[in-house]
Amino acid sequence: MIRKALALTLMRVTIPAMLFLSAAIAQAGDHASNPLATRKNFSIAGHKAFVMEPPAPMRRKGSMPWVWYAPTLGRGLPGKAEAWMFEQFHKAGIAIAGVDVGESYGSPKGRAIFQKLYEELTTKRGYGKKPVLLARSRGGLMLYSWATAHPECVGGIAGIYPVCSIASYPGIKKAAPAYEMTADQLKAKLGENNPIDLLFPLAKAKVPVFHIHGDSDRVVPLEANSAELAKRYTAFGGPVEVEVVKGQGHNMWKGFFQSQRLTDFAIARALGKPFELKK
Repeated sequence: MIRKALALTLMRVTIPAMLFLSAAIAQAGDHASNPLATRKNFSIAGHKAFVMEPPAPMRRKGSMPWVWYAPTLGRGLPGKAEAWMFEQFHKAGIAIAGVDVGESYGSPKGRAIFQKLYEELTTKRGYGKKPVLLARSRGGLMLYSWATAHPECVGGIAGIYPVCSIASYPGIKKAAPAYEMTADQLKAKLGENNPIDLLFPLAKAKVPVFHIHGDSDRVVPLEANSAELAKRYTAFGGPVEVEVVKGQGHNMWKGFFQSQRLTDFAIARALGKPFELKK
């Protein structure tokens, strides 16, 4: 009787404890598999910024390797589409970060805020000196603008149908106000401001570039952006690969966001490892 009573008592204690433990494990698993849930927001010079750091067991010793994502426009970006690759980044011990600079189109003001984020992360938070830049769509103008001014600080550039030319998107007239110029003034000084015209420093530094881009993109046409960038970058001796996806446009096709090759490239370069690009 005593043994039976003791067993019943242990069951009453153990079963709730096991249920609690199972729930805790499940919650931890969900958290670990959802990198978006790790987002921590803060402010840089009055602009909203964020970091998504890998769980403690996945972190590496020394400085934190990271991927710099753009655009972040207060519209849920990055969002669920990026979760698949972000999970792989976290498993490799890599953080993701970004800052909302509005519709800056790569303007000097936006670039200055980007520099403040870089300084905050690398000097105060222990992040590595050479992040990989992950440019999605209009984020290409933002990240390439910063990168061309700081080639020594870039581990690599990964692009998902990135905008590379102001003239292509959003067009000179629409971009001009962000540069505090008239359309005619920006047109006259386009070569001084357009990322695709400023690639030489990146190529000279041998910063590797990998883009994935659809050949049916009407918003950010392949030929005026990734293809033209690759042509110029190659002429300067820079390492570049563009994966062209037939029949895809500027859309949410899963293959853009679950490209294993693009993800492997970003991981390798964030960790300072070589990655062989196809010529």
